Amino acid sequence: MPETQLGWLGQDAPSSFTGVTWGTPWPQGKVAAGSQFQIRGNDGSLPLLQTWPLAYWPDGSLKWTAHAIGPQASAAANYDLRPISASGPEPASLVKEQDGEIHIDTGLLQCVIPRHGTVLIRSVKRLGRPGLKNGHLVLQVQGDPDQASSTVRQYLSQVERVVAEQTGPVRAVIALHGTHRRLDGDETLIPFIVRVYLYLNSETLRVIHTLVIDADETHDFIKGVGLRFDTPLDAPLHDRHVRFVGANGGLFAEAVRGLTGLRRNPGDAIMRAQVEGRSTGPVSGFAPEVADRLQYIPAFGSYRLLQAHPDGFHISKRTSSGQSWLHSATGERAAGVGYLGTPQGGVVFGLRNFWQSYPAQLDIERAHTEQAQITLWLWAPQAAPMDMRAYHDGLGEDSFIKQREALEITYEDYEPGFGTSMGVARTSELELQFVVATPSGSQLQQIAQRIQDPPLLLVSPERLHAAAVFGPDWAPPKTDNGRKQEIEAQLAWYFEFYRNEVAQRKWYGFWDYGDVMHTYDEQRHVWRYDVGGFAWDNSELSTDLWLWFYFLRTGRQDVFRMAEAMTRHTGEVDVHHIGRFAPLGSRHNVQHWGDSAKQLRISTAANRRFLYYLTADERVGDLLDEQVEALRTLRNVVPGRKIGQQRDVRNGYASITFGTDWGAIAAAWLTDWERSGDPAVARRLLNSMESIAAQPHGFFTGLGTMELDTGRFDIDQSGKLSVSHLSAVFGLAEICSELLQLLPSANFERAWLDYCRLYNAPLAEHQKALGEPLPNLNLAQGHARLTAFAGYRLGDAALQDRAWKEFFAGAGGIPQPNRNLHKVVQPNYLYPLDEPDPVSVIDEHSGTSATANLSTNAVAQWGLTAIALLAFEQAEH
Repeated sequence: MPETQLGWLGQDAPSSFTGVTWGTPWPQGKVAAGSQFQIRGNDGSLPLLQTWPLAYWPDGSLKWTAHAIGPQASAAANYDLRPISASGPEPASLVKEQDGEIHIDTGLLQCVIPRHGTVLIRSVKRLGRPGLKNGHLVLQVQGDPDQASSTVRQYLSQVERVVAEQTGPVRAVIALHGTHRRLDGDETLIPFIVRVYLYLNSETLRVIHTLVIDADETHDFIKGVGLRFDTPLDAPLHDRHVRFVGANGGLFAEAVRGLTGLRRNPGDAIMRAQVEGRSTGPVSGFAPEVADRLQYIPAFGSYRLLQAHPDGFHISKRTSSGQSWLHSATGERAAGVGYLGTPQGGVVFGLRNFWQSYPAQLDIERAHTEQAQITLWLWAPQAAPMDMRAYHDGLGEDSFIKQREALEITYEDYEPGFGTSMGVARTSELELQFVVATPSGSQLQQIAQRIQDPPLLLVSPERLHAAAVFGPDWAPPKTDNGRKQEIEAQLAWYFEFYRNEVAQRKWYGFWDYGDVMHTYDEQRHVWRYDVGGFAWDNSELSTDLWLWFYFLRTGRQDVFRMAEAMTRHTGEVDVHHIGRFAPLGSRHNVQHWGDSAKQLRISTAANRRFLYYLTADERVGDLLDEQVEALRTLRNVVPGRKIGQQRDVRNGYASITFGTDWGAIAAAWLTDWERSGDPAVARRLLNSMESIAAQPHGFFTGLGTMELDTGRFDIDQSGKLSVSHLSAVFGLAEICSELLQLLPSANFERAWLDYCRLYNAPLAEHQKALGEPLPNLNLAQGHARLTAFAGYRLGDAALQDRAWKEFFAGAGGIPQPNRNLHKVVQPNYLYPLDEPDPVSVIDEHSGTSATANLSTNAVAQWGLTAIALLAFEQAEH
């Protein structure tokens, strides 16, 4: 049976490890459905393994499997995973379901989750010792912040449905669905999904929190969103410890009642013990001049860590409610990890991407009482409230004619009522670790590193490619000749440039982190953050695919983390999950949800599949599920309504383009089919493929009316040609490559290859094949990969040669970076520019940048082109 080696993302085994879940690909026909698996570490360990299927090949064999192991004494450097024919009886489940609540026992942690009510997690104990209880969500909402009399309304979580999604012997996942109910009324606001994760023998509880906006953005301004717990404290005040961790190695460490810096010395050993978080011993051991006066030393029961800016945090404290706050510490970036406990243990609590997702806040309250309280604020109540109103009043654009005129100047596709935030979502990741002693500074740093950069097991790029998942037409980097070396260098430069731009331009924030900007403003030396459709990118021309394919090829940790953050953002914030536009995405705009072009090309499953299969993340699985019937929304939200596309009046039919619309539909159905193995999904998908191929001009017909239940398109009788330069740059090429592999159809292959070979062809070939030329086609360089694909599949040397010429000609209508920006690349790789060279390095002080002629579009175009061409090595021979 096949065996595969697994290594850690970033290569080094994690220094702090509390369990891991990952996905593994298998070549077609190699692993039968229902197979069991065994994992062995290179240190000889045989961890207990939990396995479940993620996807199937068309022959029913396993394509992707998900696996989970709990913490070991230490993580092995690498593991071997292999199918086995049989194993012993299934170990006991971590989960016991009862009528009113669910109990999870990891061996170390005992957790109780009610099925209804305001409480999400009733209690968490470590080996029977109380750790946390009364875990619930808190929501603060106020009225218009421009009105001085605005009051704050308080809401608590209201759980409506609880589902035990995983009940295995290693991993438990409990999903809680609900909303927030107002404390002084019946009003509800902001639906949520909270998933709780626990592993066998783990002392850590992981929480994935998703909120969905259903507020009136002109009246409801979210002031704070948090997860709150009560925690008992039974030690003397001087043995109660507070910690906050810095992102770059610093540590804030204090006791509720400090014994250092006093006028009288309690004893050097006592002070050292307190600073280190150990027991100071009985008060009788203190110097009498201190022991007799402890009641006069202030006890600080409240602590607050506020990250209000990506480069600035503030820690403050006070003795109790009604007393003043004292400034305690200031720094640049906090790790978002705190601790509250005693020498006998306590809880470490953390919020991932803390400073990147500002404003965020950690609170400790009542630490001077027997029952303290911790709150992890996803949106800090000490910051300004969320303002999700439209950024302009419509500018008089009350007709399609005016809206198209405005598009000509600001590139913004505006329409009244469409720029709403209704239905957008945000997902956050939190962890709680229950320890038996106050952790040392180095231990807290290791925990913080794990929370911010969670361990992940992966196969190598070579193994991914050999399994032929995500299609057969990509390959790991090759540098066996000068041309390939230069392309690889250019691809690396593009990624590193954007990674650095994220840092320099501070593309952070609760609603922004994970996205990049669309186009640069050469005059102001800023990205066009305030200009219509030129601001946030929102996946334009498949930036997500660019990052994911670059990761698949290189296995680089920094690429994975950037792609992961982008998937979290674009899958949640750029998509409407409830409301009239659900589940469509919004085109690029100053505000992520602001554009009136609500389209499948943004919400497409093609952009989410990578993270799902590599991590088995349940929330990403939700996003994939949303897209299966997303095409039904196109009946009422017609993407091309401003340029003549008509709504089909028949029930059960919709007008759908063969490019950005159908590419996203095919991605959703393909993913659903491989996840479920349902042949009905495959038939629906094949019906759509065959009926596109049956059109008089195939893909060049441009659009058609689909019967939504069957997937069949009506046959167009008009004979008109329609083609868009955007059709094949939102995942269509990648999905078609997989379809030819998984659901072969001679007719569909012919139609797709006709599109690939003709798009960039000379006009005379258009005339001969289609009866008329196709004028004004754009993105020729990006479409060179289509030419290469056709040359490869048809074995046509002339097409292969033409593909390379198209690629190096660089035509496409989008300015590329100046030739001197990357010295490795020859001038003919880039568009010639007549203007003087821009600055070739980023200058943080002057604000000038190497990107005076660079847009995200160019990056996506270049990156995907090079990836595709490298995959078709036959084009060189």
